[in-house]
Parts: sequence; structure tokens; C-alpha cells
Amino acid sequence: TVLTSLVVCSFLVLSHCIECDSLVASIIMRGPYYFVIVSHEDCPIFELAQPGAPKSSDQKIDLNYLTQFVAHASLDMVDENMWNTPSTYLKVVDRFNDWLVSAFITPAGLRFLLLHEEANEERIRVFFQEVYEAYVRLSMNPFFVHGAKINSGFFQKKVQQLARKYFG
Repeated sequence: TVLTSLVVCSFLVLSHCIECDSLVASIIMRGPYYFVIVSHEDCPIFELAQPGAPKSSDQKIDLNYLTQFVAHASLDMVDENMWNTPSTYLKVVDRFNDWLVSAFITPAGLRFLLLHEEANEERIRVFFQEVYEAYVRLSMNPFFVHGAKINSGFFQKKVQQLARKYFG
């Protein structure tokens, strides 16, 4: 499918499908989010955050710890829900105040978690799938150590591009 896109405003993108000559509207999620890849041992091996606007530097530090805490606390719900569905995308598995926690389980057992405020399941599912594809490409490197912290600049940039694409 060939699409040409036109940004109508900061959260709406109109795409024109050349094959079927139709317009497709996409809503981009806005707001803070926190994405983390968690290993088998419940250790974060990759993190990406787009925090909201903190009022002070102390509040920013507190928000960083809070998102990590919420993600780690939701791992029990992820482990419980992963046995109830054959799908790798678990949708929203937990909630904390205004935060929703969506999860994706890889066939190797890694957990991808996304803390977000807006519910847009299709956009989140595609984001998880594309990040997983990037992870598979990264893991095929013979020098890649499974379970170790991901320090690849290429992977970092790819996930940032995908996050901007799907979450604004």
C-alpha cells in the first residue's frame, strides 16, 4: 500500500492511499509514555521515556522512578495474563491512576511494556510489532549478548523513530 501523508494538525494525519484512492485518517497518541523491555530475570534491558512537563527537577526525578515502579509492579499482571491468551499482544494489563500499561510478550519470553495515558490499541500493537522486528535484527548480531542491557545506538534511534511515528 502506498500512502502519502498530510499532517492536518498536531494530532491528526490524513493519508491518501494511491491504490484504492481513499483518504485514511490516523490519530496520533499524544502525551507522556514510558517504554521498557524487561528480561527473563525481571531486569530492564532497554528504556525509552517521553515524560510529561514536570514543574520542577525533583518532580521529574520522582516521575522517572514512578514509571519504573509502575512498570515493574505490572509484571505480575503480565505474567498472569500471558497464560490466558495465545496472542503475543496482551493489550492493557494494568492501570495506575491515569496510566495504562500495555504489554507484548516475545516468543523468547521478553516483556515489552508501555505506560501511556491514551488508549489506542491498534497503534500500540503495531508499535510493539515493529520494535520486536528491530529487536530480532539486533539479536541476530553474533556479538549480541541476550539478557544484557541494550546499548546499540541503531536500536535506540529506531525505537525513537517508531515512538515519534506512533505517539507523536
